[in-house]
Amino acid sequence: MIVNDSSRKDADDVRIARRAFLSRSSLGLGALALSSLLDPSILRAAPAEKRNSIGGLAGLPHRRPTAKRVVFLYMSGGPSHLETLDHKPKLTQLDGQAMPESFTNGQPIAQLQGQELKCLRPLFKFARHGQSGQEISEILPHIATIADDIAIIRSMHTDQINHDPAHTVMNTGTSISGRPSMGSWVTYGLGSEADDLPGFVVMTSEGGRNPQPISSRQWAAGFLPAQYQGVPLNSVGDRVHYLANPPGVDAVQQRRLVDTIRSLNLQRNETAPDPDLEARIAQYELAFRMQASIPVLADFSDEPAHVLEMYGAKGNDGTFAANCIMARRLAERGARFIQLYHRDWDHHGDLVHYMQICCGLCDGPSAALVRDLKQRGMLDDTLVVWGGEFGRTPMFQGKGKDAGRDHHIRGFSMWLAGGGVKGGVTYGATDELGYHAVDNPVHVRDLHATMLHVLGIDHERLSVKRQGLDFRLTGVEKARVVSDVLA
Repeated sequence: MIVNDSSRKDADDVRIARRAFLSRSSLGLGALALSSLLDPSILRAAPAEKRNSIGGLAGLPHRRPTAKRVVFLYMSGGPSHLETLDHKPKLTQLDGQAMPESFTNGQPIAQLQGQELKCLRPLFKFARHGQSGQEISEILPHIATIADDIAIIRSMHTDQINHDPAHTVMNTGTSISGRPSMGSWVTYGLGSEADDLPGFVVMTSEGGRNPQPISSRQWAAGFLPAQYQGVPLNSVGDRVHYLANPPGVDAVQQRRLVDTIRSLNLQRNETAPDPDLEARIAQYELAFRMQASIPVLADFSDEPAHVLEMYGAKGNDGTFAANCIMARRLAERGARFIQLYHRDWDHHGDLVHYMQICCGLCDGPSAALVRDLKQRGMLDDTLVVWGGEFGRTPMFQGKGKDAGRDHHIRGFSMWLAGGGVKGGVTYGATDELGYHAVDNPVHVRDLHATMLHVLGIDHERLSVKRQGLDFRLTGVEKARVVSDVLA
């Protein structure tokens, strides 16, 4: 092919103009980020109604959303629905008797395999609460006070009976490792309203029996660009790993380093465009801005005493209570998806004791978060989800006061609040012993479809082509929006 001199000159001019634009854009971003470090007030969150989404896909949302963000209160280990949200008087009648084989024949069982299966009564009393008369256990006295604000789903079911694969189903929609997590899908599709904080944030807390490990792939981006993975915030030491400057490096030096790396990456990306490199450029800039925003986010000195008391928090100490306050502060600042894991709900034994510990740590802050969001006018556009990866069996493990319950996947409970959800609604039901979801069963992928729906996303249209297939959070099996719990 012959290229004349004028064509070559035009092409050179385009390349020069592009490089000049990128260079000036980089310097502009650098100046803003440096200014924000020297004066952190520049990064104070703008009112939510004035923010624009940063990133996200063209054409999304598909419909008018009722929620802008999600806070997932994840009770890791599998809380017993039979002691919390699903009252089964029939179990009291059958307490200590053999579990009817008609319920258990051919069903997957975890640690009770090969053992004699006996019924265990509900170990706490239930009562009706609020104008709606929602039936909630005495072990959740604070959640009971928000009965008219929550929709309880009693007919959840899932596919995997052991913790890690069940976490993977709840977080990614499949037990196959390496798929994007729900928070990654949401931020990929909608972007974030925060330019100085991650759009997808994860926090963990402990307290109870044998905290289950949580793999970082539960908040990974999978095959989506890396900037959409969840960012863990730590309760001790550096809030975010590798965020602080090395000793002897000040803000000006760090800005100069980031600008240099950005310039080199941009030059490389001009000759060989690479999505991973683009993600790295974006993450360098975000990390620099986070050096100013994270300390402000984590500083509770501006929280009134009555707010700390409402949550039961003594400061930003990494407890579930403190993490709930952090979740509200992140929501105020534009984070899109916030996930809080409390890792001690795996109660195979001494069920009463450990339920008292876990509910004591999580019940009050969960209810406080809903009330706090409501008082601030944020609950209407914030979806709050509460629950674990599965439930517990109607049959007991152990003996006497040490009795516990095994993993259970055929029926369990969760609740939702805010973001277009009807308050005071109980949806679905398990059978008389709490074993099978029999009335309006809700699979995890139905939950995901519903979460995406309130965010304005059609779950069948948010997909990524990979290896010749269209991948979705809700997979290829039929998923439905649980419209009966939505206003």
